[in-house]
Amino acid sequence: MDISSVVRAAARRLLVELGAGGLTLEAVAEGAGLAVTDVASVFPHRDDLLTALLIDAYNESGAAMEQADQAAKDDGAPTGTRFLAVARALRAWALANPAEFALVYGSPVPGYHAPQDTVPPASRTPAVLAGIVRSALEAGELTPPRRAVPGPPLIRPEATALFGSVPEAPFADVIERGIVLWSNLIGLLAFEVFARTHDSVLDQSDFFDFAIAVTAEGIGLVVPLG
Repeated sequence: MDISSVVRAAARRLLVELGAGGLTLEAVAEGAGLAVTDVASVFPHRDDLLTALLIDAYNESGAAMEQADQAAKDDGAPTGTRFLAVARALRAWALANPAEFALVYGSPVPGYHAPQDTVPPASRTPAVLAGIVRSALEAGELTPPRRAVPGPPLIRPEATALFGSVPEAPFADVIERGIVLWSNLIGLLAFEVFARTHDSVLDQSDFFDFAIAVTAEGIGLVVPLG
């Protein structure tokens, strides 16, 4: 028996019932039908278990986006269609795994600080988006912005490294715009997962596609709908 997998599965079930703040080794042991010592043998502290769940969530959602992007590229899709495909893939994952989405993008767990181990998995989502934006730039599929960033760059060197380099004008602020794109995508999903639009939107899927197209306009990317 793979104790780590059994414990992870039990912890994910408890995420739905208790939320991340309610996870304890004792509760997970009871849910998994194990002794606390068995759980502690693979996850000595609650924070070790939360880190494992975070890494799993980041990797699962990132892989879903990467697979959707590869399928779109294999079909010869333009970058706007690729962006819609990966956004839909992340939405499907979030709706199928709302507790894990909340763990990653919801309120911080009191007393928990994610270690450096979570950074590479967490980078998979923005890396997919950066790859699409970079492809759009190289293919001449971006429209120059009407408003440029006033003054010096607004981003950290790590963000530039993820994208590759700072493009020349008129796209010198494309990385800043990419972060806006990313944050808007997560915000759209949070509104839906946490039921913030259910009393105002008739069709969640259609609204999501429309919102993605509107969001993409901010970086000069056309997302074809219909």
